[in-house]
Amino acid sequence: MFNHLIESSSHTQEFKRRGSFLLFTTATYLVLFVITGVVSIYAYDAHLEQQTEELQLLTFVPPPTPDQPEVRNTIPRSPTTATNNSGQSTRTVLMDSTSNPNNPPPFVGAIASNVPPANANSVIGPTNSDPPTPPGARINSSGTGNGPVVNVPDEPPPPAPAPPPQTPAVIRISEILNSKALDLPKPGYPQMAKIARVQGKVLVQVLIDESGKVISAKAVSGPPLLVVDSQRAALQAKFSPTKINGQPVKVSGVITYNFVLP
Repeated sequence: MFNHLIESSSHTQEFKRRGSFLLFTTATYLVLFVITGVVSIYAYDAHLEQQTEELQLLTFVPPPTPDQPEVRNTIPRSPTTATNNSGQSTRTVLMDSTSNPNNPPPFVGAIASNVPPANANSVIGPTNSDPPTPPGARINSSGTGNGPVVNVPDEPPPPAPAPPPQTPAVIRISEILNSKALDLPKPGYPQMAKIARVQGKVLVQVLIDESGKVISAKAVSGPPLLVVDSQRAALQAKFSPTKINGQPVKVSGVITYNFVLP
């Protein structure tokens, strides 16, 4: 028994020692973490003071090729161009376009002239300038570009397409459909009607689908003893398909049966 008590007491001291070591180590790491965070904040603020808002853009301009001389054919604008409302362009030298075969230039050179071609409204002046282009004007792209500015109106919108014709779902025919049937079976004469000496005409309203088949038959008039056989015969009738604008449609009409006793 004493041996067990001594061993339990030694384990208790060992656990206390380990707990103290773990608590000390955790506190030490926590202090180091706090010191490192404070130092990094101060270091970051020091770097922010050195930043500037200047933006440097570096562009590379390639030098001109020595064996290909730079050719410029632009029209220098004079300061008075904006107030030149006379509608005439000014040229230092009146030169026709080189593409005009009827007026070739007096001399031929390897370098293009810096004086643009003149047009019908050009006059001699101190500078090479054109009249201002009115806002919204468009230049005719089919010409040479040397003529006056032409205002081209916008093309009118195309007309709206006509709506397709509406095809009715069912075509109603007022005439009797007996003559239009491809196959019209005759109804049987009911035995009760023969005994009762019943005869007469039965009108059956039928609905014909797109293929010409009767899908519905209902008697609208006639003796009651003859109605059932008339409807049964009407359902077996066949018609040719009816088309409107090339599209098959349903047809509604009337089939008549005339019952006569022999």
